[in-house]
Order: sequence, then C-alpha cells, then structure tokens
Amino acid sequence: MKSFPFILLFLCIVNLFAQNPSKQQNQGFVLNDLEYLERRGANVMLAHDFYPESHQGGVGIIQNGVRVATNGDLRLEAAPGQWQPVPKVGEKQVDRERQVISVQMSYPDESKDKKGFNPIDYPDLNFSYTLKVIPAGESFKIVVDLDKPLPEEWIGRVGMNLELFPGILFGKSYYMDKSFGLFNRQANGPGTKNPYNTYELEPMAVGKKLVIAPEDPAQTLIIENLNESSLQLLDGRAQHSNGWFIVHSLISSGDTKNAVQWLVTPNTLENFTYQPVVQVSQVGYHPSQEKIAVIETDKNAGTIQNAQLFRVGENGGIVQVLSARPKFWGDFLRYRYFQFDFTKVKEPGMYQIVYGNYKTHPFQISNKAYQRNVWQPTLEYFLPVQMCHMRVNDRYKIWHGLCHMDDARMAPINTNHFDGYLQGPETLTKFRSGEHVPGINIGGWHDAGDYDLRIESQASTVHGLSQIYERFGVDHDNTSIDQSLRTVNLLTPDGKPDILQQIEHGALSIVGGYKSMGRFYRGIIVPTLGQYVLLGDPVNHSDNQIFSNTPQDAKIPLGQVGAADDRWVFTEKNPFREVRTATALAAVARTLKEYNPQLSENCLSIALEIWNITEVENPLLKVGLAVELLQTTKDKRYKDYLVQHGDAIVQDISRIGWIVGPVLPLVDDDAFTQKIKDAVSEYLKEVEALGKKTPYGIPYEPNIWGAGWGIQNFGVRQYYLHTSFPDIFPDTYMLNAMNFILGVHPGVNTSSFASGVGSRSLTQAYGVNRGDFSFIPGGIGSGTALIRPDFPELLEWPFLWQQTEYVLGGGTTDYLFLILAADDLLNKR
Repeated sequence: MKSFPFILLFLCIVNLFAQNPSKQQNQGFVLNDLEYLERRGANVMLAHDFYPESHQGGVGIIQNGVRVATNGDLRLEAAPGQWQPVPKVGEKQVDRERQVISVQMSYPDESKDKKGFNPIDYPDLNFSYTLKVIPAGESFKIVVDLDKPLPEEWIGRVGMNLELFPGILFGKSYYMDKSFGLFNRQANGPGTKNPYNTYELEPMAVGKKLVIAPEDPAQTLIIENLNESSLQLLDGRAQHSNGWFIVHSLISSGDTKNAVQWLVTPNTLENFTYQPVVQVSQVGYHPSQEKIAVIETDKNAGTIQNAQLFRVGENGGIVQVLSARPKFWGDFLRYRYFQFDFTKVKEPGMYQIVYGNYKTHPFQISNKAYQRNVWQPTLEYFLPVQMCHMRVNDRYKIWHGLCHMDDARMAPINTNHFDGYLQGPETLTKFRSGEHVPGINIGGWHDAGDYDLRIESQASTVHGLSQIYERFGVDHDNTSIDQSLRTVNLLTPDGKPDILQQIEHGALSIVGGYKSMGRFYRGIIVPTLGQYVLLGDPVNHSDNQIFSNTPQDAKIPLGQVGAADDRWVFTEKNPFREVRTATALAAVARTLKEYNPQLSENCLSIALEIWNITEVENPLLKVGLAVELLQTTKDKRYKDYLVQHGDAIVQDISRIGWIVGPVLPLVDDDAFTQKIKDAVSEYLKEVEALGKKTPYGIPYEPNIWGAGWGIQNFGVRQYYLHTSFPDIFPDTYMLNAMNFILGVHPGVNTSSFASGVGSRSLTQAYGVNRGDFSFIPGGIGSGTALIRPDFPELLEWPFLWQQTEYVLGGGTTDYLFLILAADDLLNKR
C-alpha cells in the first residue's frame, strides 16, 4: 500500500500554520444554514448523501478539513459489504429551535429480496427507527430511537456502525479504555466464522470509550457509548477488500428510545483555517494559452497575499518572474476563491507558483506542452492493458494472461444480474439460455474494474478513436498487437499505427457479436459474484474452455477445469443503444477502410442495416447516425434527413449542435446552416452564464460522482462548436475543461485525473489493479466528488469508484481528444 502524501501534508500544514481570525473561535456545535452541525474545524452531516455501498451516507464527520468518518447508521451486520441490505431513507427533519437533525429510516421486507446479491439468507425483518444528531457543546450525540423493539432473533446482529477512513489512520494509535494498539495497513487475524457462516476478525478492541489518533491533534476523535453495551473497533477489510475500520455497538433486547447513544468529540485545532491551495495544470500551458491559477482559501482566511510565479533555472534555483495580488472571484461550495492570471508569461521553461506556505509542483510553459507524456500513456498503457481476449506483456511484467476465450454462454431468460444487466423472457437470438454463442471471444476492452464488456463502452471507444484518427492523423506506434497470436507487447513498435489497431480490436468484438447473434450484445459478464469481485488477473475468471452444458459438469466447482465459469452474454431491445452503436460503426468504416477493408465493409453494412430496420419515437435519435453515414457514403438521403428535422435539432441545439456542425458543408443548405448558426449563438449565452458560476470557467455542478468525464465530454463538444463556428464559439471553454482534468479543480488534492500524467496525478485508482493500491498509466479517474452539501473530495484511495474509477468510452477517448485538440489549435494560432 502507498501512503497518502497530499492528506498527510495537509494535516501537517493545518497543525503548523493555523491562522487566528477572531470569529467562530472553537465554539460548540450549531446547526448551520446548510442543515448540518458545524463548529470551527468540524462538520457533522446526516443523510445529505445516501451511497453507503461506496462509503458515503448516514452520519459523516469532517474534521480539520478531512472527511474522517461516514456511514453512521444501523446495519444488519457488523461489517457490511456492497451487496448487503441498506435502510430506506425517509424524510429528514431539521429542528432549528432544539438544534436537532433527524431522519426516519426503515428496513422494509424488500431489503432481503436481492437473490444473488446477498451472501447471507436474511429472514423477514421489518423495522423502522429515527436517527438523530444532537449538539452537545464541543461534542455531539448520535441517538437512535426504535419504533418498536427488535425481534429477539436479531439481537446480537443489528447494531450501530460508524466507518473510519483507513488511509489517514495507518500507523496511528488508538486507546479503548485502558487497552491500546495501532491501525495496521492490512487486516490481521485471528478470525473465525460467525453463527451466520460469515468470516470475521476478532475485534481490535472492546470497551466503552474509544480514542482515535490521540497523538495527532488534527485527527483525535473520541467516541463514547453512553448505553450499557460496549463499543467494538473492527477491521472491515477482513470480509471486503474495500472495507474501512468500523466502530460498532449492538442494539440490546427490548430497547426502543435511546437504543443507541454515542457521544462523539472530534478535536479541532485552535481557530482552524483551511490552508490555501493553488490549483494549476499539472502538465503546464502553451505560451499562447490563457493561464489562470485558481487559489482556494478558507472563508475565514485573513489578509490576501501576493501570488508569485517563479521560473526554475536551467542550472538550478528559482527566479521570480511575476508577483501580483490575485483577483477575488467569490465563494463556491465552502471555500473562497481567487484567480492569479499569468497569461502574459510566455518564456519556455519550468515554473512554480507560491502563495503563502503553498508551493505548486513544477509545470511547464512550452509550445510542446501537450506533445509528449500527456496523451501517449492512454494509448500506450491504458487501452492495451484493458484489451480482452489477449495476453498483455510489459517488459518483465504480464498485465494479464489470455483471458475469456470461452466467451460466452447465452444468459438465462428472466434474469436480473447483480451488475444491472437484464435478460427478458426471450434470448432474442437463435441461441437458448446456456448455449455457447460463438464468434464473440475476440476483441473488446474490459470496462472499468469489472472486466465486463458493455456495448456502449465498446462503441463509444471505437467512435472516439475514429474521430481522433480522422481529425488529428495520429500514427503513433509504440505497441505490438498480434490478433493471430492473441498477444500484446507494450513499448514495442510493430510498424502499425496503434490507434488503428485499437479501433480494429473494438470493432472485432462489436461485429463478431452482431454476425453471430443477428443483433448487438448488451453486455458480456461473469455469472457469479465470486468471479465479479476478482482483484487480479482475469485469466482466473474461467478455464478458457467452452462449457459442455451437461448436467454432470454443472456440478464442477468454480476454479476447476470444466466448470460453468464462462461469461454470460445478454441481449436487449434498445433502439437508443442500437443506433448509438451503429453510429460508431459508420465512423469506423471510414478509418478502417484501408487498414482492414473487410472489417470496414462489415461495419458499414451493419450501420446501414440498423438505419433501415430501427424505428425510433424521437427522430433526433438518428441524427448522429445520419451525420456519420453522410460522411461515409455521401448519400443524399442522410442530408435530407437532417434538413427535414432542422427545427427539432434547433430545439435541442445544446445536445446536438456539436454533432451537426462539422457536416454543414456537406449538407450545403443555406437556410439550414443559418438556422443552426442562430441557435448556436443563443446556446453560447447559456454556456457563458454557466461558466461564470464557478471559478473554473466551465459549467460545473458537483455531484456525488466525480464530474471529470462529463467535463471532458463538454470540452470535446466545445472543440466541435469552436471549429464549426469559429466566429461564434471561442476555444476558451474547451481549454478550461482540459485544465480542470489536469489539476485546476476544487479541493486539496490537485492531482491530474489522468494517472501518470503531469507532476502530480492519481497514483491509486479504481482500476483492475486496485487490489495492489496502484494505477494504470493513462487511466482517467472520475475525479473530484462532492460530499454533500459543500465538501469537494478526491481521495487517493483505490476503492472509491465515484472518485477514481477508470472507464472505457468517453472517459478514455474524450481525454485523448482534448489533449490532441488543444495541441492542434494552440499551435495553429
């Protein structure tokens, strides 16, 4: 496991340099306007979020600028995992007179009805309760009132949990009454199976009063159980790799009112003040580019200082080249923002910005800033590593072996897979449930960390790569890909453009499925939860042998040769996804025309077939397909389709204008073109208004999921709007979107979302190697998420998919596109 330098550094800074403004000096907790409890240096949220499976919900605590605890709530097991039942959240009540926040919660009967989700067969359980947080001076109480006593069979099982973020606790100490210990980097025994046949560790400690990190004032947290039952300190990582440390106490028999009473005291630093953070692109800037560093400060910060730009000398040392008072922008989320404009600095070199005690990592100013080590890792590492049905070699390392060669068995009808795939009452193919479907054990990329192949991910990846190849002519070659031998060798040129080989790889999967089944697959995924949670080489998913489909072999355990371990292939009737996939194939037909003529011909044939047979209620659904087929075939009927639906396109110009813009010369209709231009001009006003709402100069509304992928896609759309309508749309918003991904985003962690890119980047992420607390170069994390209502967070913790997950599709290709587009535009100025 790796350390957490950005958080640890931050905690050191707040210890050493806390300022002393006069207001809000360490008073007791009060209920603020955003409906959470607040005292200077500590916040307590209740039910602002409900995402317990990814450690965001219930009672949450932010202490001295870091989220330290979450998911304070009743659970049906001491260390629940991703698929255990969760309570239903009712209405939240805010009693300002009594300063109490409460929420009605319940476990309805349907909490157990998740066949295949739950490793424990829970009996019927129906109970409700009120969860409350109550100020108590510099402490607060967590109180639970049950509407009625728990059934006796559930005594000893249902209890109060509060999860502690492990990343800042490793190596720190704790006291439980008179006993003590350390928070270890790995889960250690002894352990045993409980009465419900689930493995669990013995508690780390049991007692009435838990003191966490007593040696560190910035992290000291005291939890006392005011009831007769004991507190238990548990290590939730024993059952689940993505688990946290857990504080737990059981509900006692017959309890209703005050069934849980904890007194929690988060220590706060005297007059805590969030230390300024300077947010810059971790890669750097082109000389002709607007260069604005965003400075994030506490709203209680004192005097504003000058920001200083230093150039790093060729022979060592730094020289100040600019010093200026940053411009006040305003308040956003919980912070106050300033902007430091250094656009006028154009001399090539390495630079750093200093503001107070904060110094940025080095970044460059150069007309070659985006030409090397920025987009290449995605093409050289991430895409090859994700390739399915291949063995991927990397010098002395094998990323994964030849996998999933037994793809795939037709999914069972009337199946709701735990990852969201639905197979209806028919297979929609000539294959019966359980039968082997040939022709789909080729091509494709594993999506995210789940090793599945989603049709939308495959389609958007080949579409994006095709657009990149057409626009920017990328012939970069640093990977050897041999489809006949099913091998990939990283950092080994083979004389073929890598991007064309990747487009071919994705198209082989899509076309193979269509030719075999007469339709697109919905997805291809492992059938069991045990396979799904695999952290490691996907060659261990299956034996790579086609299942015999005989009753006797169905009894062979998973992990042994001959088992029914083949992935399932799902199908569906979904005009939206069918048309989107055909749109991608119509573009691929152009890019592969010379490289793989037969595959190109197959792509175009399928795209035309989908155009002809697919009926849609909304004609706008086919606009993208019409655009691509017009470019590929030059057939007048696609031009006529666009003109025919011009009024509808105008009404949805924010979503479609960027798609239609590039083909206006092909449409060659003055009235249609003017109609689109007028609508685009109006849309610019909307973008300008939204861009002014944040200090980052882009439309950005933080949510529970990181907004990085959406902002990348916004940037790509802005490129097409700028290049299609250069007299209307500037390139400003596209470049701002790119800067956001590369480090100009809220929160103390200013990493580039692209792993291995820039001087500071995500080095722990939710990819296929997350179990190693590592990263894949060129993978693009989801990015800074929002702990509602106002706390931006980006933890370098590999198991928070809403912050650091890698995905295929636009999450990958939009990044590649943005970097290449910026380099192209800026060097043409």
